Amino acid sequence: MLAKTAAKFGFGMGLGSCRMILEDDTYFEDFNLRPILGDEVPFYANVGIAQIERLLNTNQAKKLTDLVEKLSADGLIVHVNPLQEWLQPEGDLIEQSPISTIKQLLNEFDKPIIVKEVGQGFGPESMGELLKLPIQAIDFAANGGTNFSKLELIRNEKLQGFYEDVVNLGHSAEEMVEILDDTIEKLGNERKCNNVIISGGVKNFLDGYYLINKSPLNSIYGQAAPFLKYANESQEALDDFAESQVKGLLMAQRFLRVK
Repeated sequence: MLAKTAAKFGFGMGLGSCRMILEDDTYFEDFNLRPILGDEVPFYANVGIAQIERLLNTNQAKKLTDLVEKLSADGLIVHVNPLQEWLQPEGDLIEQSPISTIKQLLNEFDKPIIVKEVGQGFGPESMGELLKLPIQAIDFAANGGTNFSKLELIRNEKLQGFYEDVVNLGHSAEEMVEILDDTIEKLGNERKCNNVIISGGVKNFLDGYYLINKSPLNSIYGQAAPFLKYANESQEALDDFAESQVKGLLMAQRFLRVK
């Protein structure tokens, strides 16, 4: 349903974690959305930093290339999720700095890479290190939208009552735009990444318009929860919502100015 809407309106689309089809094609067709999206829509596979660390350390980086190619995807999203993995009952322990893993991946993987968080967002130091890398984009996945660490805590009864304050830590999308602005100024010519995806708590076109206009880099914005809400109703409801957001953004671009 989401893929049909993305195709209709020309939205880029990223998959959820493709971990289950790295080794086994049993559920491959659940991820095989290129036939629905068509050739023009940007489409990215998605694998977690813990799985990428393991593949790189066991000389299996080719599995990532194979994944992207068999999906006919444009590249790979790397989701950096240390807190989610820590709280997940069956989570993987991340052994080395994610930035080291991403640098190693860049040496062994020749397709575009987007790096995203999963609901906490990136702080100043992480943002600075990521901006130094020749990656396609940084996706904020800021605090304020879907918080996957909080979802894992709900599943992990042993830790409930101890980590509630921790899962609410993070940076909002607006805070991250401010961090981005400060960091770019400090980095100067060291910056190699030129694009960001602003996501995490973006509720509507007004939020999106404001944030992309405050961003000092090429920016688009993403919305997950609102689209899922209407997808749970019907394809027609989802398409109507998508159309309202497109027209609302066009209206904002014509008549509104961000101070």
